[in-house]
Amino acid sequence: MRASLIQVAVNDDKATESVNARRERVSSLVRAEAGAADLVVLPELWTTGAFAYELFSEEAEPLEGPTFEAMAKAARDAEVWLHAGSIPERDPEGPLYNTSLVFSPDGELAATYRKIHRFGFDKGEAVLMGAGEELVTVRLPETVAGVTTCYDLRFPELYRGLVDSGAETLIVSAGWPERRRSHWTLLAQARAVENQAFVLACASAGTHAGVPQAGHSIVVDPWGAVLAEAGAGEEVLRVEFDPAKVGVTREQFPALKDRQLGLAAPTRRA
Repeated sequence: MRASLIQVAVNDDKATESVNARRERVSSLVRAEAGAADLVVLPELWTTGAFAYELFSEEAEPLEGPTFEAMAKAARDAEVWLHAGSIPERDPEGPLYNTSLVFSPDGELAATYRKIHRFGFDKGEAVLMGAGEELVTVRLPETVAGVTTCYDLRFPELYRGLVDSGAETLIVSAGWPERRRSHWTLLAQARAVENQAFVLACASAGTHAGVPQAGHSIVVDPWGAVLAEAGAGEEVLRVEFDPAKVGVTREQFPALKDRQLGLAAPTRRA
């Protein structure tokens, strides 16, 4: 399977690049992967910048808004599966959500995921957006993908739940800060090893509201080996991997079968 992680550079200064101009530019980047990729992945909140909190409400859009339309067309034109990163979604009957969109090669919406773990410690995204409640997997022709977003990466129980739902490839769309880049790499490898799954983690580049982004999108195999890693700036990280390696790894080293504790495990207090 061929994957392209497009590490979009986002600068939230509208005088530099408007949101509409960025949609057009990112659509072109997706179309450029026609014939080179089966799956394309974009970063989190690339329309606004993940830390540009003041833009969330201003640029929020309905699920089937301008980003939806642009990405559906780009997926169809490129004939790729497209994880279109996430948008600030305005639910007409509720709060804003950090919502990921996944399209099939015919441009149809295959899945949506509302980010469960919101970053901010009682400020920023944590108070401006609602929390999702559902784990989401998408059946691709070669693998079952689990869909996650940025801060989710710090919560292993989410990924174990996705594996229990059949996930073999774990996709992370992120706007991860440069100052914690070492955590980004470490956690991506940890999620791959503990779940014996591929991890495709696409981060953004640039600066969001004064917060330098980590970049360094990364692809990790089920043994924790880094197959490909980007640099700090905007680039397309291309990698080819064999989804069958997940089943082989889980058979050769059946650690998942030895699990003793789960979310429903009984507890006893001394």
